Parts: sequence; C-alpha cells; structure tokens
Amino acid sequence: MKPFEGKVILVTGASSGIGAATAILLAERGAKLVIAARRREKGEAVQRQIEENGGKALFVEADVTRRADVEAMIAKALDRFGQLDGAVNNAGITGAAMTPVAEIKEEDWDSTIDTNLKAVWMCMKSEIPAMLANGGGSIVNLSSIYGLRGSDMGHAPYSVSKFGVIGLTKSAAIDYADKGVRVNAVCPGYSHSEMVDPYVDAAPDLMKAIIARHSAMNRLGESREIAEAIAWLLSDSAGFVNGVALPVNGGATTRLY
Repeated sequence: MKPFEGKVILVTGASSGIGAATAILLAERGAKLVIAARRREKGEAVQRQIEENGGKALFVEADVTRRADVEAMIAKALDRFGQLDGAVNNAGITGAAMTPVAEIKEEDWDSTIDTNLKAVWMCMKSEIPAMLANGGGSIVNLSSIYGLRGSDMGHAPYSVSKFGVIGLTKSAAIDYADKGVRVNAVCPGYSHSEMVDPYVDAAPDLMKAIIARHSAMNRLGESREIAEAIAWLLSDSAGFVNGVALPVNGGATTRLY
C-alpha cells in the first residue's frame, strides 16, 4: 500500500516549482490532490500530469489572499473528495529585493505580508476545521532560510513574513497537538523555482556567490528534494514531529576560507 493511499491533500501555489513537485510526488504515493493556484493553464497542466500517471487530482483556481477564494477552495475539496487529511501552504512571493528597509514601499510591504503570512493563516483557518471533522491531519507551511536569519538580499518583508510563518506554525502546533492535527514548517534554501531561476539566468555571478554563501553543498536544491521533506512531515513516519521548522538547504555555511 502506498503511504498516502486514501488521503486527500491540498497544495497551494501548486502550478509550478516546489508546489507542483510536491503535488506530483504526493500523487505518486497515493494521495488525491487538490491543486490550488491563480494560474489556471499551469494548474490544469499539473492536474493532467497527475491524471495521466493514474492519480486523482482537482484543480481549483484560487487567490489565497482572498478569504472567499480560500473558503471556496476548501469547500470544493470537500465536495469532490469528502475529506481533507493534509495541506501544504506553499503559495508565496519574493516581493521587492535589493531594497534597504527604509526605502521599501508600503504597498510592497503589504502585498508580501498578505501573501506569505496572512494567507497562510487564512488557509489554516479553513483547513484545520476540515481536518478536525475528519479526525485529524497534518499541515506543512513553507517558510524559508530567511525565516531563520535576516535578509542579506534587501527583501526584509519576505524575511519578516517567513519568520512569521514559523511563529504561526509553532503556535498552531501547540493549539492542536492534542486534537490530532500536526503543524510543521519547511525552510528551503536556494532551490530551482520560479523565484530563483530567473536570477540564475540574469545574474549568474551573483547567484554563484549567493549559493557559495548559503549552501555548504555549493549548489541549488531541486524542487523534488524540498518536496521529499514536505512529504515526510506530512506522513505517518513523522507522527511525533510537531512544531518544527526544518531547514532544507544543503547545510548552512559562512565560510572564512
């Protein structure tokens, strides 16, 4: 029997990158997937890939910064599959980069915090009751290595939002630990994704320096490698793991030589 056989799992931001890789991996391991994203064409492509490989998936067009979209997303998941066993709150944006704190525009601050932090809370507000009704579940929120350290990329709102995700994760883990819902976070390092790959092409020297600074393995991670960590935290194999912020970054480093 596959480890996620009979489970229904929601992944937000699942139209590309880590979200898509996670949805595909979970489907391979038996889960029924709810693929939530703003971009219909890309989201439906992920759904087709899952279905062509024999899996079951539902694409839901949703903007997780809108409460109505979030509530409708959960309602559609329950209407189609009848339950919710897991969720990966992955949707996020980088926001403004290379910008000192005092020069950040208010609208850039608000959009980053709304997407990366408030939306995770709103998703959990709908996901947790659905899981409690089904006897429990597991949630993995996407933070970042910048949720563990200050930004050296001039994107303070991103770092603040990802620190917030960890605080939210740990608080929710305490609130629902005795009710059968585990809540953990993954903190990816620099990995291939729509956030990172444009910089690889446009500024290769900068990315080489960043990778050397942030990964002891001196390479970018693969989306599938992040997905493997997410899948483990969702699984029964991590049944006593709750409230952690797991770095997946090839090993932190600040070399002196």
